[in-house]
Amino acid sequence: MESFAGGLLTAGRTLPMSSLSTEVDLIVDAVLLFCENGRDMRIKIANVGEPILRGEARPLTQEEISSQRIRDLIEHMRETLADAPGVGLAAPQVGEPLQLAIIEDKAEYHTKLSEAALTERERSSVPFHVLINPQIQLVSPPEVAFFEGCLSLPGFTGIVPRAHKVLVEAVDHLGQPVRIEATGWYARILQHEIDHLGGTLYVDRIWTRSFSSLENYDRHWKSKTTAELRRAFENGS
Repeated sequence: MESFAGGLLTAGRTLPMSSLSTEVDLIVDAVLLFCENGRDMRIKIANVGEPILRGEARPLTQEEISSQRIRDLIEHMRETLADAPGVGLAAPQVGEPLQLAIIEDKAEYHTKLSEAALTERERSSVPFHVLINPQIQLVSPPEVAFFEGCLSLPGFTGIVPRAHKVLVEAVDHLGQPVRIEATGWYARILQHEIDHLGGTLYVDRIWTRSFSSLENYDRHWKSKTTAELRRAFENGS
């Protein structure tokens, strides 16, 4: 299965979902979930319907950014993202209502895509990096449509129109300012992850008729061209 943008599916395996009943329980249970030997740094990922995914994340202070707790959280998130595997993960997805996201699109995630598909998506490897308190500006209209999915809604996908180019200003894990001009698939990942910090999920932006299980996506839609997908879904979005 090709990887999608955002805290999401790349090769088909997903993390187990907890059945926690309240946001407070989720935060307490999710922040530091270790194995007994203390070496497993994976965190449970919140599933769609958890209140934490619909709240507004708060900015981090410089003191928080420099703290051991946030450094640990970033490492736990990185381990969780690699294990999923996925290309991005936002703090609310692991029970933390903070304006923090991580992104990494590895070359190994591209192996099931043809050169034509990679070119069409303008997709290439993106090294691991951290975005804290990001502000995003869409430099072009949200007109580029591809399937996306999310680790917080495993097993499903849908077509999301996104801007081709974005400008992001944030601070990194050291509290240093960063300015990112991104296009193509990297721009899509940034939009997806920063959406999470405002309580928005990709399903809020999809062409609704395109919403599909991954099984049916593989069976019916994966091989379709962009033009064919637009004819099938765009007017009924």
